[in-house]
Amino acid sequence: MSYSDYHMHTNYSSDSDATMESMIEKAISLGLKEIAITDHLDYQYPDPEFPFLLDYDAYTAKINDMKQKYDGKIIIRKGVEFGLQAHVKKETDDFYKNGIFDFVIGSTHCVKGLELYGNYFYNGKTQHNAYLEYFEDLYNNVKIYDCFNVYGHMDYVNRYGDYDNRNLNVSEFMEIIDEILKLLIKKDKGIELNTSGIKYGLGYIHPKIEIIKRYKELGGEIVTIGSDAHSPEYVASHIKDAYTLLRHAGFKAFTVFEKQQPHFIDIP
Repeated sequence: MSYSDYHMHTNYSSDSDATMESMIEKAISLGLKEIAITDHLDYQYPDPEFPFLLDYDAYTAKINDMKQKYDGKIIIRKGVEFGLQAHVKKETDDFYKNGIFDFVIGSTHCVKGLELYGNYFYNGKTQHNAYLEYFEDLYNNVKIYDCFNVYGHMDYVNRYGDYDNRNLNVSEFMEIIDEILKLLIKKDKGIELNTSGIKYGLGYIHPKIEIIKRYKELGGEIVTIGSDAHSPEYVASHIKDAYTLLRHAGFKAFTVFEKQQPHFIDIP
């Protein structure tokens, strides 16, 4: 049985039509013990059709209603997924400081104002140069931001791009990946196992096993697991595969959060 799903989106995110009730009820039907609702906030996202702005007051009121409605059936954590970019740091930090969250994912969805979805960021770049630029930008985000608990889908860059083979050869980028992981550990931040890599046709869970193992080797302990579901049918998708992957990487537990404090749960 899966214990939790710590990455899911509802219609408070621009890219989801799912009601919060539908996501919660699916989680309950699967026997999950707790979930984190992590709707998007991406300031200055370049696609006007997806503004990714989050109404904090309405979002908070809805989650509080859901906690009351489903009390005793499932634990609901109030979360958010920030799209981190250097030029929107003030806005993002202000939102974080003025809010109260159990759990915060930091992610890189855009690099230097260009969205990674589709080919916008990749046009005119070799695959190696595009991937390297992504990891360098991600490192800078980890360096300048503190308003997150885990970094989401660290190798998100190879979901997209019109390349013959989108595979990420981790060894090509291990130097910068090492620096990212060391900095995350130094700042008491974790990483996320995001199972949606399977849904997107990559054939594996984000990030690749080499990155997960390296995080463990360097002393990392904080790992959350989430489906990145935007509709009920994907809630807890491949979570059991993530447990297997974590065990293979040497972990004995995964992480959940309450008031941004990590708690460790033995892998089932």
